[in-house]
Amino acid sequence: MPSRNSVLSGVLVLGLLLLFGCDDITRSGEPGGATGAADPRLAKESVPPALVDANTRFAFEIYQRLVETPPAGNIFISPASINLALAMAYNGAAGNTKEAMARTLGVEEMTLEEVNQANLVLLSNLVYADETARLAIANSVWANQEYDFYESFLDRNRRYFGAELAILDFARPSALATINGWVERNTFGRIPSILDQIPDFAIMYLINAIYFKGEWTNKFDVADTRMRPFTLSSGSAKNVPMMTRHGKYAYLENGLFQGIALPYGNKRFSMYVLLPKEDVGLATLNRDLTVSNWTTWVAAFDTMEGTISLPRFEMRYEETLNSVLSAMGMGVAFDPHGADFSAMLPVSPSRNVFINEVKHKTYLKVDEEGSEAAAATSIEFGVTSVPVTFNMVVNRPFFLVIRENKSGTILFMGTIIDPSS
Repeated sequence: MPSRNSVLSGVLVLGLLLLFGCDDITRSGEPGGATGAADPRLAKESVPPALVDANTRFAFEIYQRLVETPPAGNIFISPASINLALAMAYNGAAGNTKEAMARTLGVEEMTLEEVNQANLVLLSNLVYADETARLAIANSVWANQEYDFYESFLDRNRRYFGAELAILDFARPSALATINGWVERNTFGRIPSILDQIPDFAIMYLINAIYFKGEWTNKFDVADTRMRPFTLSSGSAKNVPMMTRHGKYAYLENGLFQGIALPYGNKRFSMYVLLPKEDVGLATLNRDLTVSNWTTWVAAFDTMEGTISLPRFEMRYEETLNSVLSAMGMGVAFDPHGADFSAMLPVSPSRNVFINEVKHKTYLKVDEEGSEAAAATSIEFGVTSVPVTFNMVVNRPFFLVIRENKSGTILFMGTIIDPSS
């Protein structure tokens, strides 16, 4: 049977699904890097339902892909961070690559302008919603100085995503430190780096960083925290610090799980924790985690009085998402010879742009005061040479000429019938 540790790791992702994936759950605090695009007037508008639905479907699908093979450890992702990074990359896609990314992101029924405008409204909602919690969202574009990117592509990412633009010499060792330093600053030190190296073929990085810190509306009393057993997947138990509080919470219990919504601040954010029944297990719950069920379950939560015990913990997670996103339908974007990002950079028969890597890192801390979470997603673009090749095997009689090319004078000529004679 899956462990409670696995249960917690799996369902905690739902906290961010709700945090960033729902129209009426938004946030602000001190504005982050996205404020270059965010508009307080747009924060009063509702996020277009088409984008909300697309983001929610994307969130559940990428989570399901990650748990298809039972994980050996914790899983914790930020669908919002992944979505925003891919949305920036989508602005550079064309042809079948654009169509594949649109299907994967669930925005095939929206125009590019509609997708961008909807994301701008979403960012504005997030940045200006709630002063009792802290959310910073930052986007950036890091361009290799050796390449001339379309200004239209760069401008859309600045205008709609508030992306900071930097042109760097990728060959200099300082470039790696500069990019990683930006990630560290914009996750407030929780994610020290996103890149291990900058390969020779790299031409651009699109990076999103998200940082969230919220205090529980009703904090746990440290004096009530006790070491209590936590059952692992092996069936053995280990003692962990378990926080406990009695109060009124939004709660739901059905044949699959017990669920609780733990609100932050003024209750615009909540962490939803779903604990599978002991005879159900996490694998069964995961199979039933669909957008339809999630919508039904959230609507069914009702205020009840009771006691919640939750582990106090801190964790980090990272994953390369190439295979997951390929399985979701955008494999062509990773094909060095088949990808089409001609809306980003001029291409030619001898050069093609493709996504080399989508890397995702997260951090989560849960204690008596509240929660702190951070995420960073980087999209590394590479360029590959696509030479026109041939295969000529001189294995039969042939003619040759030795010529002086300026005057055209033929110095030697002849036919070789048998090169061995």
